[in-house]
Amino acid sequence: MSLARALATVGGLTLVSRIAGFVRDVLTAGLLGAGPVADAFFVALRLPNLFRRLFAEGAFAVAFVPMVSGELKAGGRPAAVAFAEEALAAMLAVVVPLTVLALIFMPAVISVLAPGFGGEAGAAADRFDLAVLFSRITFPYLMLMTVVALMGGLLNAVDRFAPFAAAPIVFNLTVIASLLALGGVLATPGHALSWGVAAAGATQLLLLAVACRSAGVELRLVWPRFGPKIRRLGRLMAPGVVGAGALQLNIFVGTLLASLLPTGAISYLYFADRLYQLPLGVIGIALGTALLPLLSRRIIAGETAGAAQTQARAIEYGLLLALPATAGLIAIPGPILQVLFERGAWGPVETAATAAALAGFAVGIPGYILVKVLATPFFARSDTVTPVRYAIAAAIANIAFSLALMGPFAHVGLALATSAAAWLNVALLLRGQARHGYWGAAPGFARRIAGMAGASALMGVAVWGAEPALADWFAAGLAARAAALALLVGGGAVVYAVAVVLLGGIARADLARLLRRRRR
Repeated sequence: MSLARALATVGGLTLVSRIAGFVRDVLTAGLLGAGPVADAFFVALRLPNLFRRLFAEGAFAVAFVPMVSGELKAGGRPAAVAFAEEALAAMLAVVVPLTVLALIFMPAVISVLAPGFGGEAGAAADRFDLAVLFSRITFPYLMLMTVVALMGGLLNAVDRFAPFAAAPIVFNLTVIASLLALGGVLATPGHALSWGVAAAGATQLLLLAVACRSAGVELRLVWPRFGPKIRRLGRLMAPGVVGAGALQLNIFVGTLLASLLPTGAISYLYFADRLYQLPLGVIGIALGTALLPLLSRRIIAGETAGAAQTQARAIEYGLLLALPATAGLIAIPGPILQVLFERGAWGPVETAATAAALAGFAVGIPGYILVKVLATPFFARSDTVTPVRYAIAAAIANIAFSLALMGPFAHVGLALATSAAAWLNVALLLRGQARHGYWGAAPGFARRIAGMAGASALMGVAVWGAEPALADWFAAGLAARAAALALLVGGGAVVYAVAVVLLGGIARADLARLLRRRRR
């Protein structure tokens, strides 16, 4: 499968997932607002997601996919399935005890994750108790997602990208159903959301199990055996825990420090995070998911130059969409949030506070996407040590930036710090690629990137300048607001499309190929 086709498959399904996620967030914002219950739930949701992305999807995926691709090339699907079964047994042998310990010691875990919750008095003190309860409900999701991530990696290795990319859609739909069915029955909507997360893990597992059976790579549970291959997988995963999860560690630091700020800061950062995760998920995660098995196969086959060119094309595909998304989120964050969330318990104060954080996060969107792409050649070569050094430096810098910026800028400073750390990681990865000889761009690469950046800047100025003309629409009802936002987004898209062609941001031959595919 080509990079473009794989990217379209993963990116398209991720877009559907993000849309379903926005429906979930709109319901959550309307019912919870940005109060103590919301803060408690978002901390509880962050905890299994942190471990899932560090172990189940992050470090595990970047170590597992190249190894299972090698097994597939050497011995076909039976060898790949046998290795996957060994890896599954080993992962469960670690994750199951970890889950049990976390459930027992959850109050101590929450004290570390959100130290600001523990010192409160009065009604706000409920945040700590609720966070402990919600986390105990949601944390078993980690066990289920460990199996889902392994099955997804195996399916990606055999060019079945759709099931794993569709799993988050199932997650969001399950949580939405739980919120609608149980939101008025249980003590708070936060309880309904927590049980929905646990149920979503089970539905995702069922989806991937059916997909594996259909693809002829069904897995059995076997007794753990820590043989040479599993020990090598563990060695590769160990540095990858930090390398692939640097972004998650930065978000963890942000959550910890945000708990020290006034009530609402965690919620503002959560909803801003959800919005900037749309381009990051559709573009960055899709690129990383599609690129890793393709690069692994090329490198195993000795096609070093071809691997470098594939990476360069991935960067172009990513920035072609990421740069205008960045410009738009910086130019008009307020109107976007107003249309999506401003209803029920969510008012203008929450919109303004979250908009400022969203602009801070948006600065780093191209950086986040470049990190996904630039780290992949190292992982495809089973080199998880080099990126981890850069990730550690970026994580330390994020802590320093956060401490420096949270004083004058509160929660917005935490968003800016995360973005600055992502760009530092990009600089380090570029230097490492040049040193190892992994970099190789086609002629005109720099000119096309400059054209994309110029077109994005023009688009951002255009929508920022047009917003005041629609002020009366944004002050009216939801339908008028939505129409005004649609005009801004549609007009911005037209400006970008024309400018990116005129400024040479996309090669005319590539544009002609895209149009031919569109007609077909």
